[in-house]
Amino acid sequence: MSWKLLTSLLDIFIIAFIIYYLLNIISGTRAVQLIKGLGLIFVVGLFAQLLELNTVNWFLDSFLTIIMVALPIVFQPELRRALEQIGRGGFLKDQFWQNWGPKEINEIVLSMSEMSEQQIGALIVISRKVGLKNYIETGIELNAEISKQLLYSIFQHESPLHDGALIIENGKIKAASCFLNLSTRSDINPRLGTRHRAAIGITEESDALALVVSEETGVISVAEDGQLSRHLDKAELREKLSHSFEKSKEKSFMRRHL
Repeated sequence: MSWKLLTSLLDIFIIAFIIYYLLNIISGTRAVQLIKGLGLIFVVGLFAQLLELNTVNWFLDSFLTIIMVALPIVFQPELRRALEQIGRGGFLKDQFWQNWGPKEINEIVLSMSEMSEQQIGALIVISRKVGLKNYIETGIELNAEISKQLLYSIFQHESPLHDGALIIENGKIKAASCFLNLSTRSDINPRLGTRHRAAIGITEESDALALVVSEETGVISVAEDGQLSRHLDKAELREKLSHSFEKSKEKSFMRRHL
């Protein structure tokens, strides 16, 4: 084997490793969606060059120039995290997808029902395809098993963690007292409070499922894809969560077989 071939293979290996490392860093963040968008633009650009679509090429070149300038500003938290991980040497972390299932669903439904009866305000966010690392880092990390008792105790007024959102990811309570961005939509009922606006906001930015118990009325609501469903009973809440679990299970299966 020639020296030139060896250096070429080493070159390819290094680039592949860098790409793999960067994908691990951005996994579970909003940057993943950006990469998909840039990939689509790149494919469109290739077709535009092959077909000699000059106007489309000019537009894409101008658009990408703006994107390159805006990226460091919009994704400053992700860039900071990447540099911190490089400094700690944390680029060999394994990332596994863990399911959450009927037992966890039952614990959530029971806790939400009990808090509804006692009019204890609560906001629970369940991560699905798009990870919520950015928001998890704003709260207090727990990494605990899902249980009715723990969920109920976190949202008690005496608890220092009752303010903010509790985030569930990969079958674990990842963090509590997390700060979420509020939806700025003007068509939201003005009588809805901060919890409901935060629930709608997080589902506008991701595919998460957000569960809310109103402190004033005890009404259970579920936000999904920026839409809020209110006045859910125990059976309807269980159905929503079961549907979310099936999506998570489907994703886990696809990842294991790709």
